[in-house]
Amino acid sequence: MYICICKGITDSAIREAVCQGACRMRDLKTCLGVGTQCGKCACHAKQVLNEVLADLSHVKIMLHQPNHLVEAIN
Repeated sequence: MYICICKGITDSAIREAVCQGACRMRDLKTCLGVGTQCGKCACHAKQVLNEVLADLSHVKIMLHQPNHLVEAIN
């Protein structure tokens, strides 16, 4: 889905940028140009950013769980 119409940036592009290391809106502005024109996309871009960071955080936590805790969760 398009998040930034002005720059033609999709949610997939934002997700990829976060996976490549972007962790702040400033990073997304620098690497993708999100929010640099009309600014209407900023709140949606921030939402996608936060979702991806939360997902990555969750995965990181699961990877660092001792095996017996991971098995208990499953």
